[in-house]
Amino acid sequence: MIPFHKPYTDEREANALYDTLKSGVLRGDGPASKSVQKLISDITGAKYVYFTTSCTHALEIAILSLNLKPGDEVIMPSFTFVSTANAVLLHGGKPVFCDIHPDTLNIAPDDIRSKISSRTRAIIPVHYAGVSAEMDAICALANEYNLQVIEDAAQGADAYYNNRHLGSIGDMGCLSFHDTKNITCGEGGAFLTNSEEIARKAEVIREKGTNRSAFLRGEVDKYTWIERGSSFIQSDLLAAMLNIQWQKKDEIRRLRKNIWETYHAALEAFELAGYLQRPVIPKQCTSNYHTYFFTVNSPADQDNLLQLFRSHGISASFHYIPLHTSPFGLQINPTPPSLPVTEKISNCLIRLPIYPGLLDEHPDFCTLALHVLSEYYSI
Repeated sequence: MIPFHKPYTDEREANALYDTLKSGVLRGDGPASKSVQKLISDITGAKYVYFTTSCTHALEIAILSLNLKPGDEVIMPSFTFVSTANAVLLHGGKPVFCDIHPDTLNIAPDDIRSKISSRTRAIIPVHYAGVSAEMDAICALANEYNLQVIEDAAQGADAYYNNRHLGSIGDMGCLSFHDTKNITCGEGGAFLTNSEEIARKAEVIREKGTNRSAFLRGEVDKYTWIERGSSFIQSDLLAAMLNIQWQKKDEIRRLRKNIWETYHAALEAFELAGYLQRPVIPKQCTSNYHTYFFTVNSPADQDNLLQLFRSHGISASFHYIPLHTSPFGLQINPTPPSLPVTEKISNCLIRLPIYPGLLDEHPDFCTLALHVLSEYYSI
């Protein structure tokens, strides 16, 4: 089988892990953590960066900083991973689901406006497949209604919107370094902000609700429990690995771009014939080529093609079940909103394998994919 994804690691990561083991500092916020936080800050332009145990926990830090009251609402796409909604639910808020654009699969600003109410506190755009949502329009809406913008940039490491790194544009941003992401340490994330006020809240939340960081800076003579928080600090071992991964970002993006563009050129004839729709990267977006996807015309096409890809040794996949129609989503809201684009995309989307070592390991990857499509569509 051609795997769907593989991390891009070598002896550089192994050496970094070994050096950290020898150093004796394995806990979080040690030298390796401080180094990677500075590196991410330099690359993204975010003034404050906190390395976390996951992007999920970075989202929870962002939501906790809002001090939501019961009934407060946070707008997000339904086409996203469960962490986006869970972060809101776990901390007293209500997720309000929006529709997406059919080409980028990112949240539609017009639908955001239609969902804003007197209880809305924040908007969470999710940057799908390493392509930015329409941040100018989203931030303009947030300014108009005095809302916070929390970027779910789980798929957005080394991706940009108008030359600004994803996660650094809104009030807060959250990155993922999970095993499935372009830049990885196995499990991990980062919380980003340019606001000193938000950063001070975040560091307390991340430090289990204590003012330990202020104590270490000499701002208080003892540290103690001052706010809600949890243990969101990641180990220096994984920080050491992440340092190497960020240093390889250009190499990783170059290899992924080559694969993405190979698929894109090969699928053009099928799009022109009306069998499928290829993804779009708007001109203001610089992608990190996290995912190559296309959408077919019916759920039957999706089911049949996924089976056919797998029977030919290609680990193709669907993606999110919309949160508003999921079993738990229906428990929260038994009368879900109508989100026609989201529902169609979920039933018609196919993702193809993409990872930096794909071309070396499987030089015929695109030929095999084309063979499957040609067999199915009889062309």
